[in-house]
Amino acid sequence: MTDRVLVARLDSMGDVLLSGPAVRAVARRAEVVLLCGPRGADAAAMLPGVSRRIVWEAPWIVDPAPPVTGGALDELVARVRAEGVREAVILTSFHQSPLPLALLLRLAGVARIAGASVDYPGSLLDVRLRPGEDLPEDIPEPERALAIATAAGFPSSDDGLLRVEGVPDTSRLTGGGTYTVLHPGAAVPARRWPVERFARTARLLEDAGRRLVLTGGPGERELTGAIAERAPASIDLAGACALPELAGVLAGADAVVVGNTGPAHLAAAVGTPVVSLFSPVVPAVRWAPYGVPRRILGDQGAACRGSRARECPIPGHPCLTGVSPEEVVAAVDEVAGAGVPAPLHANGAKV
Repeated sequence: MTDRVLVARLDSMGDVLLSGPAVRAVARRAEVVLLCGPRGADAAAMLPGVSRRIVWEAPWIVDPAPPVTGGALDELVARVRAEGVREAVILTSFHQSPLPLALLLRLAGVARIAGASVDYPGSLLDVRLRPGEDLPEDIPEPERALAIATAAGFPSSDDGLLRVEGVPDTSRLTGGGTYTVLHPGAAVPARRWPVERFARTARLLEDAGRRLVLTGGPGERELTGAIAERAPASIDLAGACALPELAGVLAGADAVVVGNTGPAHLAAAVGTPVVSLFSPVVPAVRWAPYGVPRRILGDQGAACRGSRARECPIPGHPCLTGVSPEEVVAAVDEVAGAGVPAPLHANGAKV
């Protein structure tokens, strides 16, 4: 009987997509049960190598956080026990601790647990990577996840790029021919380029002969509508796509213009070049689109850098408002014509 290993990534869609290379490394040797949060569940369903899913709201991850109740904790313990899992790999970002989940997994009978922890783990972790010591701090998230999986005994055996499966043909939505995607929304305001800049960019791109497709969630129709007013030939798909269809739309594009939000990682997972309007509230070296031709725009040295702010703490949002529509148009032309992957720094981080 094949061993089952629980791989945990409890946050959002983009985080789950970035865990994909690590999930595939584990799946090469074991059946993967992926533990994820509700915001990451759809992405988890598209990751190669995932055999089963457990979807659970972690009160130390989800925002707004659910209450901590014995019933909710007992539910997770019971579900993990029911899967017959004896080993777990907990994937976290630099600002997260694996220890709350490790404690619950111990109660569920998981005998061997791996994770990265700054804090002393006591008997909660069997394999511990110490960030800043034996795990570099400034590496891309997929490489961080792979380092944790490798330490647990699951080294990578492929190219380590992002990947999804079950991507449909969405030409019925986009029509035939080449197009560029603009995705103006982001989960929090600090990561959004002003919509009027997106609208001006759309006008310039359309005037240059590019066909445009606008994407967004159901709550982002106002954003895409404002852009469509300036680019009347564009196709507005805000609210029209579940995650597989969004992947299909991104896969058919020659480039995607997007902030540092989940669809940027989905574009990378389908191999589409990205113009990344990246607010430095989180480090680009860790969170920029991975493994595809890309251009990162935005002042990465701005005063908001590393703040993890949801609302921009600096008047005027200068890290992104300093980017002009003309710069974005030039970047689209650059990445859409790129025929080679982005170059590498000496430390392996793509630029």
